[in-house]
Order: sequence, then structure tokens, then C-alpha cells
Amino acid sequence: MATWVVPALKAVLPHLGTIISATLPVFTRKGDGAQATLQQQIAELQNAASQNTAYIKELAAQLERSLAAVEAAAEAADTRLHRITMVAIAAVGVAGLSLMGTLYVILTR
Repeated sequence: MATWVVPALKAVLPHLGTIISATLPVFTRKGDGAQATLQQQIAELQNAASQNTAYIKELAAQLERSLAAVEAAAEAADTRLHRITMVAIAAVGVAGLSLMGTLYVILTR
């Protein structure tokens, strides 16, 4: 499983109930006794659209925070990789010097 799946699920699961409740039918039904007028239905649609807009804005803000966290982690990983590369290059240099010193000692005996 990809490593990004678990944090994504942890970010989405707390809001799953809100998402589901927002997608359930919230409009006036004709079988409820009184006939719903066209004006009521339009008002309900406008209300649902404004709620959806608020949910989308909240989701966008959360996505922006998540992306900022991912970018920060990527930058930290890049810095760590650069540091590890420098240590590896230094280790290869020390190993090369040790090899030359050993060859010098062996050949001058």
C-alpha cells in the first residue's frame, strides 16, 4: 500500500459523516402532506448550493494545508538526502585514501 494512503484516510475519515449528510436528499418531498411550491424548492436548492460552497471551501483549505505539509516534508527529505550524499562522498574519499595508504605500505616493504 502506498505510504500516502494512510494520512489521506486519516484526513478524510473525520469529515465523512459531514460529506454523507450533505449529499443526502434535503429537499422538500411531495409525499410529505403539503404540496411544495416552486419557490420553496428554489430556496432549498439555493440553500444546498451555499452549503456545498462552504463545504468545498473548507475542503480546499484542508487540501492546501495538507499540500503545504507534504511540501515541507519533501523539502526536509531533500535536505536529508543531500546531507547523506555528502557523507557518502566523504566516506568514499576516506576509503580511497586508506586504500592508497595501504598500497603504499605494501609496495614499499
